[in-house]
Amino acid sequence: MAVTERQQPGAPEAGPASRPLGASSSIARDSARLALVIGALGVVFGDIGTSPIYAMQTVFNPSDPHPVPVSTENVFGVVSLVFWTVMIIVTVTYVLLALRADNDGEGGIMALITLLRRNVRRGGRAVPVLVLFGIFGAALFFGDSMITPAISVLSAVEGLKVVEPSLGNLVVPITVVIIALLFVAQRRGSAAVGRLFGPIMIVWFLIVAVCGVRGITAHPDILKALSPTYALGFLAGRFEVAFFALAAVVLAVTGAEALYADLGHFGRRSITRAWLVLVFPALTLSYFGQGALILKDPSNISSPFFLLAPDWGRLPLTLLATAATVIASQSVITGAFSVASQAAELGYLPRLRILHTSESTIGQVYVPWVNWLLMVAVLTLVLAYGSSTGLAFAYGMAVTATITISTFLLFYLGRWKWKVPLWLLALGAIPLLVWDLLLLGANATKLLHGAWVPLLIGLAAFTIMTTWKRGREIVTSERQQHEGSLRDFVEELRADGKLARRVPGTAIFLNRGKQTVPLAMRANVEHNHVRHEHVVILSIETKPVPRIAADQRIAVDDLGYSDDGITHVSAYFGYMESPDVPETLRRLNAGDVEGRVQAEEASYFLSKIELRAGSRPTMPRWRKRLFITTSFITADAAEHFCLPRDRTVIMGSYIEV
Repeated sequence: MAVTERQQPGAPEAGPASRPLGASSSIARDSARLALVIGALGVVFGDIGTSPIYAMQTVFNPSDPHPVPVSTENVFGVVSLVFWTVMIIVTVTYVLLALRADNDGEGGIMALITLLRRNVRRGGRAVPVLVLFGIFGAALFFGDSMITPAISVLSAVEGLKVVEPSLGNLVVPITVVIIALLFVAQRRGSAAVGRLFGPIMIVWFLIVAVCGVRGITAHPDILKALSPTYALGFLAGRFEVAFFALAAVVLAVTGAEALYADLGHFGRRSITRAWLVLVFPALTLSYFGQGALILKDPSNISSPFFLLAPDWGRLPLTLLATAATVIASQSVITGAFSVASQAAELGYLPRLRILHTSESTIGQVYVPWVNWLLMVAVLTLVLAYGSSTGLAFAYGMAVTATITISTFLLFYLGRWKWKVPLWLLALGAIPLLVWDLLLLGANATKLLHGAWVPLLIGLAAFTIMTTWKRGREIVTSERQQHEGSLRDFVEELRADGKLARRVPGTAIFLNRGKQTVPLAMRANVEHNHVRHEHVVILSIETKPVPRIAADQRIAVDDLGYSDDGITHVSAYFGYMESPDVPETLRRLNAGDVEGRVQAEEASYFLSKIELRAGSRPTMPRWRKRLFITTSFITADAAEHFCLPRDRTVIMGSYIEV
């Protein structure tokens, strides 16, 4: 019996175009996930995605202090080492393990430091030492941020020499122009061009894969190097060659830290999918294709990446490689901005002037002081070395040191935070750390040939960061003595009404906490003998988390009295946020702060401290001078806290360190 279904009057006709609501939601979710994957391809994988341009070329560089001879055994061994190094460090350490160690969604070595600081009691005395190691790893990242744009853009532009050898003299000038334009454009932010990054990198990885396949067809036996026996046999049988080869093999994993650092922007799943589905296969095909090309003709070691392309495709490949390396440089520069701003919020750098370049993306920031410092450093490296092979000696040291520190901190957290059994931890940690230390040791052999550069940069940054942290502790201690107890001060005002005459209006005093009196408030009372009818003492506190929920942003304390017009307000921000004082005050309820606070009409008071080197043995004299010198780059407090200039009063004092 046939059954017919009547359609209700006015109901839409069923057809192939109609979809259930659940299907539409599923499509929307899939589109959002795809957008995140494409975004990750454009930002996260720029650095590691351009490593094939120079990694294999550097391994067999005849001018290397410890050259690797070109032979069938060595080529198979090197290709296998590259593949398994990428597998162990990137896929296992970062993609499978590190991406799961997030700090409220954020990743990177600063996140590991924050997680360590939260576990000080359980971790014992070792944690402060490990935090210092983490800070050194973050400091090394600044060295990486200087070397990456230099070596990446240089290696891409060097493709011109493959197209036309007579263009070799133009490589450095063109590189200088590209890098200068890249840094000048930072102020505009990457929001406008960010949408192009993903598609460009998709094209890049597809071309890299196709060129790799083209090379493999010339010598298909190279695929045997997928077996770890070739890597292990190379290490065991020719250790004196393999060990030095590792110093260049590590170039294949440059940018691995970016996978972790950009966790908060794209999420673990998007990064993992992009890596496993496209990036890792494309890189593998490229490295194996280059190995096959070298086996076919050892003279191809001069530029195996570009020689994978046919003659007609080398100029377009050079242009595409240049675009890819600019994207790689952009991601590292942005990472440096992020690390610097996070370090400043955690107290390891002065308060920096930070500009948000996107209204929709919180993480897109521009730090002028860091930008121009990086530009000068990158251009200096380009002009000093003049080639990517020369810079490659310096590059690996920063990468391996950062990876080793991150791996060690990761497994330490595994023991203390996640309670992983010791036997299981040792089973995973020992092989990974041994491999990291092997790579680090190999790069240490290049110390006299340029590897000292990132170490020197990292050591300088580490010294500045730890000196600033120590100096701030000294200044805070001195300020507490100068300022005195806030509650005692409130009692004095209440007991002696003649001490300060109350005047109409609202005064906002910014202070470090609620234990002490703001210097500006004490000066106003002691010298001017006045205080405003309504006083809000505002303390901005940066928590070791990326962001603070709106309902946890503010805490109010009436300091014991609800009728004296003096209230303390604590405003909490994450280290990825910028404090906006007027906006914070607008969130206050009149009943909580003993009256209505009109942020647009209030007067804002800041205390400015002049630092002087004292005679007390708080720090060595050179560190005191470094601390005072570093303080000069401190961003203007009124701008940092978004205070209105025409209603901000600055009152000064001095402190000896």
